Amino acid sequence: MAPARYTVDDVMTKTVVTVTPDTEFKEIVAVMERWKVTAVPVVDEGARVIGVVSEADLLTKEEFHAHRIGMIEQMRRLADTAKAGAVRAGDLMTSPAVTVRPDAPLPRAARLMADRRVKRLPVVDERGDLKGIVSRADLLKVFLRPDDALADEVRHEVVDRLFPAADRPVEVSVARGVVTLSGRVPDSSLIPVAARLARSVEGVVDVDCRLEGATPA
Repeated sequence: MAPARYTVDDVMTKTVVTVTPDTEFKEIVAVMERWKVTAVPVVDEGARVIGVVSEADLLTKEEFHAHRIGMIEQMRRLADTAKAGAVRAGDLMTSPAVTVRPDAPLPRAARLMADRRVKRLPVVDERGDLKGIVSRADLLKVFLRPDDALADEVRHEVVDRLFPAADRPVEVSVARGVVTLSGRVPDSSLIPVAARLARSVEGVVDVDCRLEGATPA
């Protein structure tokens, strides 16, 4: 038993600006500026994602334009020096792209971003076709859920299922994303479970668990 989980599909941006392998450097920069994005997926003729061009990929040209490097550094940074001389997306992109599926839970997408040190992920289906893009900001949208909605979910998905026969109703209140659980329950061993499940509800910032076990007869 667990609260319903939000997936990438719930928060991703479905209208995505893309480029092709033949898109030239200046056009890529113009696209990023026009759409206020820091990276764009590179897609083939079938709309399959084959790479991503980010600001970091483009900035190598500026870095090496003003800075002459020695042979040793050139050898150490072969990929960067190659991108510095590139003029099309197919040569500038990072490939293969780090992608995520629409049905992936939000924590998985967040871990993937952290592990791979990227700010956004193209969202693809099982064929690799582009379906959207998810950013760090998108993953934070769940924390904009209203307190009333969080309270309703905790009450119905956690409290009502764990404590259907509580001595008296368990009180659930939420303020600024922080859930407070209070009341007396028949099985004290379920108290930490309730706190854990309430904390796992998407959008909950923290849980203040004040539940107590039933008083012995």
